[in-house]
Amino acid sequence: MSGIVGIFHTDGEPVTPSLLAGLTRFMAFRGPDARRVWSNGNVGFGHALLAATEESLTENQPCTLDGRIWITADARIDARSDLVGRLRSPGCPSPETLNDAELILAAYGEWGEACLDHLLGDFAFAIWDSRHQKLFCARDHFGVKPFYYARIGRLFLFSNTLNCLRCHPAVSEELHDPAIADFLLFGMNQDPATSSFADIQRLPAAHALLFSDGSLTVRRYWTLPVEGPLRYKRERDYVDHFLELLEKSVADRLRTDAVTVLMSGGMDSTSVAAIARKVSRPSLDLRALTIIYNELIPDDEQHFAASAADMLQMPVDYLAADNYQLYEGCTGPAVWTSEPWDLAEKAFEIEQYAMVERHGRVALTGQGGDPAFLPTDLEHLLKGTPWWRAATDIVAYLWTRRRRPPLGLRNTWARWTRKRQRQYPGWLHREFERRLRLRARWEDALRPKALIHPARPAAYASFTSPDHMSWWSYLFESYDAGFTRTPVEARHPILDLRLVRFLLALPPLPWCADKELLRAAMCGLLPEEARLRRKSPLAADPTERQLRDPGMAWIDDFDPVPELADYVDRQAVPRITGDHVRHYSWIHLRPFDLNLWLRHLQSPPCISEEVRCDDFVRQE
Repeated sequence: MSGIVGIFHTDGEPVTPSLLAGLTRFMAFRGPDARRVWSNGNVGFGHALLAATEESLTENQPCTLDGRIWITADARIDARSDLVGRLRSPGCPSPETLNDAELILAAYGEWGEACLDHLLGDFAFAIWDSRHQKLFCARDHFGVKPFYYARIGRLFLFSNTLNCLRCHPAVSEELHDPAIADFLLFGMNQDPATSSFADIQRLPAAHALLFSDGSLTVRRYWTLPVEGPLRYKRERDYVDHFLELLEKSVADRLRTDAVTVLMSGGMDSTSVAAIARKVSRPSLDLRALTIIYNELIPDDEQHFAASAADMLQMPVDYLAADNYQLYEGCTGPAVWTSEPWDLAEKAFEIEQYAMVERHGRVALTGQGGDPAFLPTDLEHLLKGTPWWRAATDIVAYLWTRRRRPPLGLRNTWARWTRKRQRQYPGWLHREFERRLRLRARWEDALRPKALIHPARPAAYASFTSPDHMSWWSYLFESYDAGFTRTPVEARHPILDLRLVRFLLALPPLPWCADKELLRAAMCGLLPEEARLRRKSPLAADPTERQLRDPGMAWIDDFDPVPELADYVDRQAVPRITGDHVRHYSWIHLRPFDLNLWLRHLQSPPCISEEVRCDDFVRQE
């Protein structure tokens, strides 16, 4: 999670070294190992290093291979040996000795902007090509790494840290009202190309940006293909292929000396832990961290996580979420987020990352398993598969599993993501609501979208539909150091491009029914009670449980800042604590969250006045 920043004056005005150095120093919280800048006339890059891979120990960014093309990157490149093999051409430096940023440079030198067709991994980078006087930027396929930019007159800025851009004196504090409206309606911005600030844009996942000849263009360079279904002769072939891909994915994310698996008692994260133990070298310090509820909502997560950790001979730490009250410590700068956010449980999330940091700099998650294994209902099974094949698969499933395949269930993923949209808030300011046509926006969001994948429509949509893409962006940014303010990099092995493509090409039956493939692959690697455990969500909403405490009445009595009146009718916000708690009461916390954020917004981030740049500023 290294920090990157860049300044480009399109009118030729020289970059101010002290300003670039200050922006870079601002990101020290996410890149504590080294801070360097490079500038050449009207363009300059900054980099705050977090050494989180073995190769990053040799990084010295911003960097160049030939003195003409420079890069600043927050990147982990996967399948390095495959890329190195394709880069063995005359004139290319020895690619096996390059770190990840240099590999991107070598790929750009070989293929130009088409280098994106050859890169796997999580990355956000900017390349300055002095030969053609162009700036080329890109964000990875799923958008794990953030990338923000601002174009203000003849000034172009970029960073992977939103508040870093706000430090530049040319960037205004004007808010982007549609993004604020989306937060109040849905809990997150639904537009992956904008932010909560009018001057600052997001580069969406799988997009590239090119600034050349005074023109700025943004294009999509990749779309998840529609493939499959795969048909192997033996069932074991599916399991073996899946294990091969999962092992490669996990191994690519273990290139460091200490890793914490954010492990629940469910299948996805425990499977990641099992594979990490299987493919890691003996010297890797591998442990798990599990969030539990002891009293508020007693559950079995600790039991199943302990069972898996015991079999894997992996130390495990437990963090009891019910030891933290809602909005605990919410007035301190540690919880200030760059955009409006659900801050109710931020305190224990901060502690979670602090525990990871005490152990190392890398966390593995099980994110991606639920959408990738979404089952297919009978209607779409018959549409996407010849009737005789569908009938054969159903009969085979009944015969071998002795139970009915889950073909009549509603799409649980869509239901989970839409549950935050079920209650239209009645406390929106009427003029704000009318001006942005929020009722129509709400109804459009709830309208069913076309499903285009013939065999796995719900699973495919969970990665590609606009509302789900917004959710992924929200999720990844919640792991990013710009949000956690902790130098920890979260990696998501199941969300590996190679693995996701394989999973979406699976026959729906039997492999996607109750994660059948994952359970088969984990035979002998996880204890049977964990391997065969069915998905069991929390018995109740922890936020609603805490809102029932009479001691939380202070939330209902909050004093609004004047700016809140532009968006919310404070008098229309219902009481939601104590006896007033109803299902989805937490929706009415959004005015409170926005009020907190607006209050903190009155103290914008700033660059330290003491900027010592002589040790790390390079000018060409």
